[in-house]
Amino acid sequence: MIGWVDASSGASGDMLLGALVGAGVPVGVVAEAVEKVAPEHIAIVPARVNRNGFAATRCHVEVADSVTHRTWADVRSLLAEAGLHEDVRVRAHDTFDRLAVAEAAVHGTDPDDVHFHEVGALDAIADVVGVSAGLVHLGLDRLVVSPVAVGSGSVRGAHGSMPVPPPAVAELLRGVPSYAGPATAPAMELCTPTGAALLVSHATAYGPQPAMTVTSIGVGAGSRDPAGHANVLRLLVGEETATGSVSEAGPLVIETNVDDLDPRLWPSVLAALLEAGASDAWLTPILMKKGRPAHTLHALVSAERADAVRRAVFRHTSTIGVREVRIGKVALDREMRAVQVDGHDIAVKLARLDGQVVNAQPEYEDVARVAASTGRPVRDVLAAAVAATEGRAWT
Repeated sequence: MIGWVDASSGASGDMLLGALVGAGVPVGVVAEAVEKVAPEHIAIVPARVNRNGFAATRCHVEVADSVTHRTWADVRSLLAEAGLHEDVRVRAHDTFDRLAVAEAAVHGTDPDDVHFHEVGALDAIADVVGVSAGLVHLGLDRLVVSPVAVGSGSVRGAHGSMPVPPPAVAELLRGVPSYAGPATAPAMELCTPTGAALLVSHATAYGPQPAMTVTSIGVGAGSRDPAGHANVLRLLVGEETATGSVSEAGPLVIETNVDDLDPRLWPSVLAALLEAGASDAWLTPILMKKGRPAHTLHALVSAERADAVRRAVFRHTSTIGVREVRIGKVALDREMRAVQVDGHDIAVKLARLDGQVVNAQPEYEDVARVAASTGRPVRDVLAAAVAATEGRAWT
């Protein structure tokens, strides 16, 4: 199963709750999970509403009249002690952790000391735990999220007037495609910190609706009904189709042009892509418009690891979009053997064509290790390793 979130009018916890209920998640599933965590009364009350001509589900969260300001450490304890399904607990914990880290970065505090007064601790518990339970109930293999509308103008908060997107939202959406929102939307906050944290915690990819056969649609309503645009979030759920489906396609080359990244970071970027599952990653120097020097980052990746590599690109670079090209790949059969230089083993990669060895290359890391151990120059050890492979009858 696959889901696609249309966040082109913004996102909040109650909008996501409404979309899940509208897509077929029983309210009881959400309420039961929330009750296991809530230290005080919380009720989820769904209602059918209209937002600028769109029929939608509004999930109103009724909470106790509490003045308790709970920290992330407090909420973490509640999650740990609750009798939640482990998948729900993990998702909720990750979401709250992202919220706390973002708020701490904005205010210069420790994440454990963050108070959830700005989003409301009980409201946040209902939204985060409820959405986590709803997504686990749907059993989605992938969740793709559109570019997120964040709004414009300013908003009043506990710390006075703040620009939109608020600092915590901007922090949470680092590396995630986002934009101001519909041109017809009034100046307002469209994406809340809780909504942003839920999206980035559960998304496996970002972009337009993937190829899918839609089986259910949920439309979640926000609390406001502004003129000019429908304040709703849509969730499409269905089966992924083979046509256009990255997960069922062959290998990909994921590429992006970057002109504003400190070049000293590139080695760590390439390492992160390889760690995420890319079979190869490399850079090409380019010249962009207005004569700006830049690099094209390339990653060769199997379809199964494409989502992880995409996320690594967004997390470790300044890009806000990638392009993808499906390719065919022909590879020789390979195996690892070893030769000895000065009593030290050096791995050799053999490539075979029709069973015959057509290439034998010593592994450079092993060559460098032996050179460091023996005090010999690297080039001498490499030459000795190559000589040891030549003329050898590999079986």
